[in-house]
Amino acid sequence: MKLAHIHFPNITPFSRVSHLQQTLAARLLAHKKASSNPNPTTAATATASPSPDPTIITFSPNPVYTTGRRDLPPSNTSPEKEDGTLSLPPPLEPIRSLLTPGQDGSAPIAEYHPTLRGGQTTYHGPGQLVGYTVLDLRRMGITPRCHIRLLENSVIDVLAGYGLKGFTTEDPGVWVSDGNGDTLPKKITAVGVHLRRNISSYGVGLNVTEEPMWFFKQIVACGLEGREATSLAGLGVRNVTMEEVARRFVAAFVDRHNNDYCGSGSHGEKIEEVYTVKEDELLD
Repeated sequence: MKLAHIHFPNITPFSRVSHLQQTLAARLLAHKKASSNPNPTTAATATASPSPDPTIITFSPNPVYTTGRRDLPPSNTSPEKEDGTLSLPPPLEPIRSLLTPGQDGSAPIAEYHPTLRGGQTTYHGPGQLVGYTVLDLRRMGITPRCHIRLLENSVIDVLAGYGLKGFTTEDPGVWVSDGNGDTLPKKITAVGVHLRRNISSYGVGLNVTEEPMWFFKQIVACGLEGREATSLAGLGVRNVTMEEVARRFVAAFVDRHNNDYCGSGSHGEKIEEVYTVKEDELLD
């Protein structure tokens, strides 16, 4: 099995990547539906054609607050009401001014996008590496719970490569400690995914620089009152590029998957190759 990796080197609109992700997930779903079609001819044709390759998308978006299924706005998945005003869930009402144009017509400081991923409210933006995985979990040989653990462990491996100890807790995501037993762990990575017929989307947001910290302080991120966020830079890891962290994340993901889910007694297909791809190639 081959894994496609697309990395956006510049700040990229969240909606652009969201559209790409939805397109790739729809292709996997269409192939799966055709393969299971009761019509033998249709099923045989689909089975004869290769399944689309699993894909990891890495990028840093423009400033955006997103909500998961637990924090959907009053109008469900639409960010606007009929009168054109922004429909916000309760966690984002206190920062409505950041998400709407200024009185002078200036652009909002951040965007708002409701999503269908799991979890609650979080922030993505410059200084953060967002990694979205579009995968067929059945083909990968992993359960939904194992998928979350695979994402978390991949981040933990990336942190270890920088000399940092990451860990999981009863709360979602990846956490770090400053070594002081009196201080609560800080969150360095948010994790939230969406599954449909075992096709995954969304993924992780790993804080690389301190840029996201101000935005996190404006909300109760992931519904965890009193818990702080941190970043690689905040822990002393500086002068790393997003592209470097992206490569490390993809490599860690492949190693974890191949070592943990492709051995004796496992049913996952091994990832034999990772290749880079561009957006226009994926959308052809």
